[in-house]
Amino acid sequence: MKNKKGLLMLFYILTMFLSLGLNASSAHAEEVVSDSSLEEIKEKGVLVIGTSADFPPYEFHATIDGKDTIVGMDIEIAKKIAEDIGVELEIKDMQFDSLIPALETNNIDMILAGMSATKERQVSVDFSDPYYFATQNIVIRAEDEELYASKKDFSGKVIGAQMGSLQETLAKSEMTDSELITLGQTTELLLSLKTGKLDAVVMEGPNALAFTGNDESLITFEGGFEGGETDGTAIAMRKGADTLVAAVNESLAEIKEQDLIPGYLAEIGKHLETAPTEGETEAEKGSILDYWSYFLEGTGNTIFISVVSVLFGSLIGGLLALIRIGDNKFLRFFATAYVEFVRGTPMLIQVMFIYFAVGYLINIPALLAGIIAVSLNSGAYVCEIIRSGLASVPKGQIEAARSLGMSKKTAMRHIIFPQALKNIWPALGSEFVTIIKESSIVSVIGVSELIFQTRVVTSVSYRGIAPLAVSMVIYFILTFSLTKLLNYYEGKMAHD
Repeated sequence: MKNKKGLLMLFYILTMFLSLGLNASSAHAEEVVSDSSLEEIKEKGVLVIGTSADFPPYEFHATIDGKDTIVGMDIEIAKKIAEDIGVELEIKDMQFDSLIPALETNNIDMILAGMSATKERQVSVDFSDPYYFATQNIVIRAEDEELYASKKDFSGKVIGAQMGSLQETLAKSEMTDSELITLGQTTELLLSLKTGKLDAVVMEGPNALAFTGNDESLITFEGGFEGGETDGTAIAMRKGADTLVAAVNESLAEIKEQDLIPGYLAEIGKHLETAPTEGETEAEKGSILDYWSYFLEGTGNTIFISVVSVLFGSLIGGLLALIRIGDNKFLRFFATAYVEFVRGTPMLIQVMFIYFAVGYLINIPALLAGIIAVSLNSGAYVCEIIRSGLASVPKGQIEAARSLGMSKKTAMRHIIFPQALKNIWPALGSEFVTIIKESSIVSVIGVSELIFQTRVVTSVSYRGIAPLAVSMVIYFILTFSLTKLLNYYEGKMAHD
């Protein structure tokens, strides 16, 4: 009898483990086929790609029919993929090193930015089949042609590469005797090269040929990098997006079968041919003010971000200041911790955290994320300005007000705050001016404010100095005008 019970118990245990195993296998199989990346894109009707549009012929800005347009081989490929899926195409332009974080936090669906499918990147993202293979080049000034012939000639020299790129990795590993400078934009690197800040820039072959072909002051040659061999240029997608990867590979297979890449490059070359060359006269190049629409858009967005951030920053700062001088210890601790944390971390990190980390939970548009970050940052500084201003009013003032029968709230409103405002106003005005200048940080997440548009003009016009000069003048006009306005009201308060 005991043996029968033992056998039954053994049979029961085996059945239970077998059932668990089958359920696990079924769950795994369901997980494999449950990838909905492609279906989600079809449902929303839009394919959002991320790119860094300073990388011709892959992607770059061009003026078409008087309108700024992102064009390039990658853009043509993206159009083909979107058409095959049956959705609209949306392009988000941002710095190259921000693309993978944007992909991982669902701000974009895929990356088309001339990205090499390196083993390091394959840890974080899934890649499509390669659609292009390129060499790795070095760009130098034409006047230095006799000085450099290979990567070995740059010992002790200063070289540049785009931040987060394969070229940065190659420069670090194979040009160890050189000093490496990394910047976010290719146009910034070439400007540094032309102005003598760099001796060379490591760039991908087609990109280098595109720029040097439109600038007689620069030349390029293959760098002979041993680690330059990659799995090719490919499209990056989120890990596990198997259905999307499969759909993209189908489109790429059609592109390869129909040999569409040469046609894409030929069409894109027409836009590169319109770029000014070094030998042209200033009259032939035209005025930098011909790009006024870019500066106008950037200035408008900068003003909008600054005004909204000042408004919300002042509200947040005022609330935090009242909490910090209040009697509630818990709220006071929270307000103090917030102020110290925000003031102790760079705004750049705060902007990226709001857009990428918080955006992982809630899809926040880049402009809104920038406004939130700048407002929260400004609120911490405004809090300390208001708190110090209120503390500067002698305590006897509130004691006298209370002795006259005023409540604490009434005394604060009619006695303390009017006196404190005179002390607060200059520092508050400086904070408002600072916001106008520091709002440029939001360009890192692709917000088209003034600095972002300046980079676009640099890319479109193939000029480095003139766009910067125009931006400096615009920023000066904005800050000088605001300073004069604040000084006017400060003078009126002094006479009251």
